[in-house]
Amino acid sequence: MLIPSIDLMGGRVVQLEQGERLRIASEDLEYWVERFAAYPRVQLIDLDAAMGRGDNTALVEQIARRLPVQVGGGIRSVEAARRRLDAGAEQLILGSALFVEMDGHGMVKTEFASEMAEAVGAARILAGIDSRSGRIAIKGWKTTIALTAEEAIADLDAYVDGYLYTHIDGEGMMQGFPLETAQRLRTKTTRRLIVAGGIRSQSEIDALESMGVDAVAGMAIYTNLLPA
Repeated sequence: MLIPSIDLMGGRVVQLEQGERLRIASEDLEYWVERFAAYPRVQLIDLDAAMGRGDNTALVEQIARRLPVQVGGGIRSVEAARRRLDAGAEQLILGSALFVEMDGHGMVKTEFASEMAEAVGAARILAGIDSRSGRIAIKGWKTTIALTAEEAIADLDAYVDGYLYTHIDGEGMMQGFPLETAQRLRTKTTRRLIVAGGIRSQSEIDALESMGVDAVAGMAIYTNLLPA
């Protein structure tokens, strides 16, 4: 399944390269909401909230009432999670809040994961695993920790419905997603697996689907490389 992505920053719909360089910015939110209305699932990320520099809460809630969305960005408490669900989000993407660096090592905050699963239900939670050069990146992708996606999955499988794995190295670059990575991660969990980062063609989406993996695309859609 192809899942189009709406990323919000400063009240605009944006696309970034590797989470840093602004490539596309659109003020016409209504256009993208209407364009993605036929999709069974849309990904909605509040980049400002993820980076800890404000938020786009009003827009997130507005879109969540109109589209079937999985929402991420800055969800760090049960209260924030419930607010997103009450606004209409179908699932929540928990990212940095699931991880911590301690004594030079990365760790999964299993107590927090358990608390969230107990509060809102594991079926409503996706673990956002963002990877740069093989290490998980947190705090708006600014910090990498000594923890791999495989290690995180092993610790989180009891508390989530699935995983959103983002290949930061290729995010927004439209150079293709490393299919071998998707295949490797697919062997680590029976839960839902979604991947993002560099996806540029229908053939990639078909290859991923054959593995039982869903695909998130952003830049390729916004530049019309992929029809949507």
